[in-house]
Amino acid sequence: MKKTKILIADDEERIVKLVSDFLTAEGYEVVTAADGREALEKFQAQGDIALAIIDIMMPEIDGWALTREIRKTSSVPIIMLSARAEEFDLLTGFESGIDEYVTKPFSPAVLVKRVGALLRRSEGQALPGNEKQKGLVVDTDAFLAFIDGEPLELTLKEFELLQYLHQNAGCVLTRDQLLNAIWGYDYLGDSRTVDSHIARLRAKLGDWGVSHLKTIYGMGYKLEV
Repeated sequence: MKKTKILIADDEERIVKLVSDFLTAEGYEVVTAADGREALEKFQAQGDIALAIIDIMMPEIDGWALTREIRKTSSVPIIMLSARAEEFDLLTGFESGIDEYVTKPFSPAVLVKRVGALLRRSEGQALPGNEKQKGLVVDTDAFLAFIDGEPLELTLKEFELLQYLHQNAGCVLTRDQLLNAIWGYDYLGDSRTVDSHIARLRAKLGDWGVSHLKTIYGMGYKLEV
């Protein structure tokens, strides 16, 4: 059986080897490139690459430009890897045409799950947990969430917050409970961190979030599903 081929483009040799080892162990065939130009040439020459994992800061051609070049001829899923986590970087990535944005450091095991989820989505298959279900679906294995089958673009903390709310659906959770569960007891910030993340999460959930992610004044938050 022909193996699914994945392109990894990153000028950090350690990252390339780490991700390659995990993907190879899962049965994928890996093609690697150390700069953007080499990545583009290999993508065009191979012709059967099913997914690309691309770093932003690379020699020759950066990750954003590489994504735009790939998007001229292909709709393959693209995951962008970067140590940069500013809103500008994420927005530029998605505007370029990426499907996922993963910040360094990252869990290679989780990255492999994301790869599998994106490949299934691109092939039109439902994810474990029934992607096509109505309402909210949280795929804890792939670190992905969906509303009515549409994927949500969440940061890691937003996903962890949504996952915790989902696991405790119907329960009122105080800001301190959420702060300790998601950020840890040694976090030096305050409850305003929770409020700001809830606000962004509710906005990304759209109308569903307005209806189901409730503020319980004087107490905290509750997810109704």
